[in-house]
Amino acid sequence: MLQQMLMEDKADLVREAVIKSLGIIMGYIDDPDKYQQGFELLLSALGDPSERVVSATHQVFLPAYAAWTTELGNLQFHLIPTLLNKIEKLLREGEHGLDEHKLHMYLSALQSLIPSLFALVLQNAPFTSKAKLQGEVPQIEVTRFPRPVSPLQDVAVIIGSREQLAVLLQLYDHQLEHEGTTGWETLLWVVNQLLPQLIEIVGKINVASTACVHEFSRFFWRLCRTFGKIFTNTKVKPQFQEILRLSEENIDSTAGNGVLTKATVPIYATGVLTCYIQEEDRKLLVGFLEDVMTMLSLSHAPLDSLKASFVELGANPAYHELLLTVLWYGVVHTSALVRCTAARMFELLVKGVHETLVAQRVVPALITLSSDPEISVRIATIPAFGTIMETVTQRELLERVKMQLASFLEDPQYQDQHSLHTEIIKTFGRVGPNAEPRFRDEFVIPHLHKLALVNNQQSVDSKRLDIATHLFESYSALSCCFISEDLMVNHFLPGLKCLRTDMEHLSPEHEVILSSMIKECEQKVENKTVQEPQGSMSIAASLVSEDTKTKFLNKMGQLTTSGAMLANVFQRKK
Repeated sequence: MLQQMLMEDKADLVREAVIKSLGIIMGYIDDPDKYQQGFELLLSALGDPSERVVSATHQVFLPAYAAWTTELGNLQFHLIPTLLNKIEKLLREGEHGLDEHKLHMYLSALQSLIPSLFALVLQNAPFTSKAKLQGEVPQIEVTRFPRPVSPLQDVAVIIGSREQLAVLLQLYDHQLEHEGTTGWETLLWVVNQLLPQLIEIVGKINVASTACVHEFSRFFWRLCRTFGKIFTNTKVKPQFQEILRLSEENIDSTAGNGVLTKATVPIYATGVLTCYIQEEDRKLLVGFLEDVMTMLSLSHAPLDSLKASFVELGANPAYHELLLTVLWYGVVHTSALVRCTAARMFELLVKGVHETLVAQRVVPALITLSSDPEISVRIATIPAFGTIMETVTQRELLERVKMQLASFLEDPQYQDQHSLHTEIIKTFGRVGPNAEPRFRDEFVIPHLHKLALVNNQQSVDSKRLDIATHLFESYSALSCCFISEDLMVNHFLPGLKCLRTDMEHLSPEHEVILSSMIKECEQKVENKTVQEPQGSMSIAASLVSEDTKTKFLNKMGQLTTSGAMLANVFQRKK
C-alpha cells in the first residue's frame, strides 16, 4: 500500500509521510527477500520531484535502509557497488550530455551512506573486542566529523553512543598508525575496491562541468573527514598521487591528454587537500597547484583542470590568499609559458576577490607581467585587466588599469601586434557593456573607432578579416548600451562605417547587417535633433525598430560568429 502511495499520490506531504513510515518499517523487517524491493523504493524516493520527499529519504529512509543492509552484509557487497555502477553507466552513456540530476541523485545517496560505512569499519576492526568503556572516556573533537544531515546519519547514533564511539576512534587511530590493516577486511575493501573505483570514475567526469566537480569534491571531503586524517594521509592521498605522478620528468607534449587535464586534479585539490587546514596541509595544496600549473604550461596542455580548481576554491574567501600565492609563483617563474598561464588565471580570480586584495596583490602582479620580456605574457594579461574594469569600483585602481591598457594601444612598439589587438577587441566586447559608463565612453568606444580605422589599412586579408570579425562582435555587444549623441556621431558611427568598409570586401553578409545598423543610427540621430530629448534612453538601444531587430537577429543567426556575441546583442546594461 505504501509503495503504491509513493508511486501514485500527487501530494508532496503524503509522499513525504510515506517515506518516513517506510523508514520506520525498515527497522522491523527481517525478511531478506524484501531487500530488493526496498532498494527499488529507495531509488524511486531519491528520484522524486519533490525536495521534501528527497530530504525525508536522506534523513529517515536511507539511514534505516542502510542499517538493515549492514545487518544483511549487503552494504559493501551490493548497495554501494550498485550505486557506483549506476554512476559509471551514466558517465558511459553521457558522453554527449550527462544527466546531472541523476548523477546528483546517486552521489548524494553514496554520500549519505558514508557514516554507515565508517561505522561498519569500526565495528568489524581487529580492535573491536577490546573497545570497553572503562575509566575516563576520551573526548571527540567537535570538528572530528562533518555535520550529519540528520541524527540517524550521526556515527555516534549508528554505533550506539558517543562514549563507545570515542573509545573506538582512539583504537582506530592507533591501529592505522602503528599496527596496519592486515586482516581488516571492511577497511581493506574501502582501500582496495572503493577508492580505486571512485578515482577511476572521477577521471571520466567532464572537467568543464562545475556542478559535477563540486559534487564529487564535496563527496571526497566528507569521506576523508569521516575516515580521519591518518586514513586520508596514508590511504587516500597516495592513491591520487600515484595516478597524478607530478614530476618534471613526466613533462612531454602528449601530457595534454593525460590525467592532469581531467577532473581528477580539481577533485583532489578541493575534495582531499582541503580537508584539514594546518600549515602543512596548506603547503601541500599550494605545492600541488603550483606543480599542476607548471606541468600543464610546459606541456602546452589545456588549462581546464587548473581553472576548475581555482573556481571551486575561489568560491571560499578563505582560499583567496592561498590562490594568490600560487599565482605569484607563476608570475616570477623562469618559463614564459608558466607566466602566461598565471596571467590568464588572474582573470578567474578577480571576480570573487575583495577589492583590497585586487589593489594590493592582483594589480601589482599584472603590472609586473605587463612589462614581461615576452610579448605573449603581456598579451595574456589583457583579459584580467578587462575584468578588473568590469568589476572594481575604486577610482584610483581603475585609472591604473586604464593607463596600462592605454599603453598597449598607444605605444608604437605594439602597432603591428595583431594578437594583442585581437585580445583587446575581444576584451572590450566582453566587459564593455558592464564596465563603468565613463570608461566605456572615454576609452572603449574611441579606441574601437581607432582600431577600426587602422584595420582599413591592413594589407593582409586574413588579419583584416580576423580583426573585423572581432570588431563586429564588440560593436554588437556595445550597441545596446546608452551612447550619447556626441559619442554616437564622433566615434560609434564612424567606427561602424570603417568596419563596413572592411566587410564590403571580406564578408558581404556582415556588411548587410552593418548597413542596417548604420542607417538606423543615422535616422535616430537626425530625429534627435528635431525632437525633444527623451530622458536618458540610449540612442543605440532605441534605434532599432522591431522589424529591423528581427531582420538583424535573423541575419546574425546565419553567420558563423561566436555565440558570445549573439547572447549579448540585445541585452541592456543592468
